[in-house]
Formats: sequence, C-alpha cells, structure tokens
Amino acid sequence: MVQRHSDAVVAGGPLVFVSGQLPLDADGMVVDGDAAAQARQALRNVGAVLADHGTDARHLVKLTHYLRHTADLEDVRRAVDEYLGSGPRPASTLVEVSGLEDPRFLVEVDAVARLPRGRQEPGQR
Repeated sequence: MVQRHSDAVVAGGPLVFVSGQLPLDADGMVVDGDAAAQARQALRNVGAVLADHGTDARHLVKLTHYLRHTADLEDVRRAVDEYLGSGPRPASTLVEVSGLEDPRFLVEVDAVARLPRGRQEPGQR
C-alpha cells in the first residue's frame, strides 16, 4: 500500500500531530467486531505512533473521534477510558461521518500530543 500521508508530524515545537488511525491490526487487517473493538485497535495504533516519537497517552492534549454512527458513542467512550486509564484527559472532539475510507471501518481516531519535557524530535533545536 502506498503511504499517502505521514503517521505523525512534529510542528513548531514540542507537539506531535498524529494522522487518523484506523482499526487495522499489525497485518493491515480490519479488526472484526463492533465500534468498541475498532476503537481499541485505533487507539493502540495511536499509542504505537506516539511511542515512535518518544511520547505516550499521558501526553495527549487532543483526541478526535470519527464515528460512522453516534449510537456507538458509549462503546467508544469505554474504549477510550480503558486506553487512558487513570491518566489525564485530553480535549476531545466527536464527529459523526457518513463514511470512512473503507465501509468496514466504524471508527477513526487522530490525536495531538506533546513531547515530554526535554525531548526533541531529530533535527529540531
């Protein structure tokens, strides 16, 4: 698959902007199940991208959830609560969409996180 975007971009300082993460497992397969299962996978993917940039969920400042059906909101909220644990809660936006890239996708999540104090991306000063 040709990558048409970056997984994340560090811009203007200590922020990491994570592109929309889909409910795809490590093999690129769509996670079977409901919106909660798909949200858990999308959030695991957010976590992996954050880890690649030296940060984690504790440093999230913003999450945006794109749902095919707002009826799935409570299931997605439970998945987010599991992901964040007792950590700080980022600002959050929910958008109901008529469709995502693949009709099997029920959820997509993008994020903004800060880099831990003293951490810089390569090439930044």
